[in-house]
Amino acid sequence: MVIMLLEVVTLLMCITYILYSKSLNKFYIGSTRGTMDDRICKHLTNHDGFTGKAKDWEIVFMEQFDYYEQALAKERLIKGWKSRKMLEKLIILSKV
Repeated sequence: MVIMLLEVVTLLMCITYILYSKSLNKFYIGSTRGTMDDRICKHLTNHDGFTGKAKDWEIVFMEQFDYYEQALAKERLIKGWKSRKMLEKLIILSKV
């Protein structure tokens, strides 16, 4: 007799995102394996990290990937630009 076990896999979204705080006039670049709702809630809670300095973070860019490694690579690419103008251009082009 053959017993087959079925594994239930929960598909997680792999996302690179950019947040913007108007009060700080700063961007935050990150990636997640979960939902953006969960992630933004964590950013908006009281904590000692960079995003804990403001409570007005809004999502201005999101890109979804099949694998977290891809989202992380995109995050690192964007952070490597070190250019506000390039960030703003990416955000504008993503809205077209």
